[in-house]
This record gives sequence, C-alpha cells and structure tokens, in this order.
Amino acid sequence: SLLVNNVGMNTPKPTLDYTVGEYRRIIETNVYSAFEMCRLAHPQLVQHANAGIVNVGSVSGLVSVRTGSAYGMSKAALHQLTRNLATEWAEDGIRVNAVAPWYIRTQRSEPALADPDYLDEVLERTPMKRIGEPEEVAAAIAFLCLPAAAYISGECIAVDGGFLRYGF
Repeated sequence: SLLVNNVGMNTPKPTLDYTVGEYRRIIETNVYSAFEMCRLAHPQLVQHANAGIVNVGSVSGLVSVRTGSAYGMSKAALHQLTRNLATEWAEDGIRVNAVAPWYIRTQRSEPALADPDYLDEVLERTPMKRIGEPEEVAAAIAFLCLPAAAYISGECIAVDGGFLRYGF
C-alpha cells in the first residue's frame, strides 16, 4: 500500500508582499494536505507489508532558489514531516521518503523557463545543463515505492541534475 503526496502550488513574490491569505493557501496546499493525507492513509498503510509514503518536496525546501519564502518554507516543512514520520511510523512498518526536484519540464515551470535569460541562469547552475523530465521524478518515486527500497526511510532524494551539489 502506497501514498504519494504530489500536490503543490506557489505564488512567488517577495515576503513582504504576501497577504495572509496568499501564504496561508501555499502552506495549506503544500503542507496541511500532505499531513492530513498521511494521517488518513495510516490505517490502510499499517495493514500492508512494504507500505510507503513518498512526499514530493523541492530543492527550494533545502536552499533558496528565488521562488518565494512561503513556498520554500512549505517544502522544508514537508521534508521535516518526512523525517519525523519515518521515525515515528517505522514501528508500524511504514517507510516515509521524499523527492526534491529542481526545474522539471511541466506546464507549471514553462512560463519561467520561457524567459531565455532565466533559462540560461538555471542551466548555468545545473551541472547536467538541462531541465529534468517528469518521468525522471516519477522514476525516483517508483524506486522508493519498490521492495528494493525496503530499507530506505526518512530520505530525501534530489532529482536535480546535480544542482544541490554544485559548488563555486
């Protein structure tokens, strides 16, 4: 039995420009929904061998990537939820992991990547010099759901073309 928490949204803007409603919506969509889905799924997950949860976080939950503090804060909270549930629910036989994508070619990322100067900046900071594909994130999620990953819990796998490991 598996749960993949893949809901997310953002309204990028400077911190002082957010209304309470705007950042509340980001937190509720990105964090509260995953928290509640985990709680609701627990009774079913605990009944199955190799039960697992995969939360779709973001590199923005680990470093600042100019997507707005509310989004980064929400993804950091999702990563911390992953670590906490991994330890709390291990005795229930439930593994909890996360993935942290960088730019992935989706409808949501296309407007930002359509700006050639911004795209150049993104590619300059990505050692693999390309945008990721949705199938690459799906493959990481699928791996974390497989019995082959049965001894992996509390981890966050970056799907980022090396972005988080890039130095100066």
